[in-house]
Amino acid sequence: MAPFAKMNGLGNDILVVDMRGRDDVVTPEAAIALASDSRTAFDQIMAIHDPKRAGTDAWIDILNSDGSKAQACGNGMRCVVQALAAETGRRVFTFQTIAGILNASEHDDGSISVDMGTPEFRWDRIPLSEEFRDTRMIELQIGPIDAPVLHSPSVMSMGNPHAIFWVENDVNVYDLERFGPLLEHHPMFPERANISIARVLSDKEIDLRTWERGAGLTRACGSAACSAAVSAARTGRTGRTVTINVPGGPLAIEWRERDDHVIMTGPAEWEFSGALDPKTGVWEPDAAETGAVS
Repeated sequence: MAPFAKMNGLGNDILVVDMRGRDDVVTPEAAIALASDSRTAFDQIMAIHDPKRAGTDAWIDILNSDGSKAQACGNGMRCVVQALAAETGRRVFTFQTIAGILNASEHDDGSISVDMGTPEFRWDRIPLSEEFRDTRMIELQIGPIDAPVLHSPSVMSMGNPHAIFWVENDVNVYDLERFGPLLEHHPMFPERANISIARVLSDKEIDLRTWERGAGLTRACGSAACSAAVSAARTGRTGRTVTINVPGGPLAIEWRERDDHVIMTGPAEWEFSGALDPKTGVWEPDAAETGAVS
């Protein structure tokens, strides 16, 4: 059995699983079983493995609730940092993921910053199925040709593919539960995509809702918040430092000018801990509740 903590980042449900010292992995079958249990239902599993690369603290394997792999999960990384900080007393960490190296730190007020790296704008690296020289706005729409409901998204990768549809109305009036799956699986996105609806409130604030690839409608998606912030700055809608309001609460995003790294800052919250079988997903709660993964 592997220790785990059920946590959340602004309502983005996360399971942080400690796989250190083991040579197995959390299987897709286990992920699906855990996602189907109301007590352990999650958006992402963050499985902490022994480091594969010198100078890093851990390899993080990320799974979606449908059992598929995810390259990045900003809210999940904040949960990992909080769990490891509670265990070790340390504040600064370096992790390796499929998307690359991520640095993260916990602040005195309990908030956590994650350096999500640099965004990718090239069509073939997002990736898209056809060439667009300018990915600030591509030809894609939902609805009638002469009156589309959503159209002309900004697209980019923040370690995983994102499409941001800009709207003038309240983001909650759009039926993202219906449009999200259609757009996630659109032929334009050979690796599927995270689909977001964004409304600019000012040059420093954006409202955002996201249909998360492999997870569905979510209360928070850190990489989507980063993508919305970068795309807003890139299209002249905002500056490079903004507050992104997701259904779970606000995230502070800075697209740092000196190196183009995207820094996401927000909270993480521990709920309960237990142990699980990484092969089957069978689990049991801990008798004593503790915030550390140990």
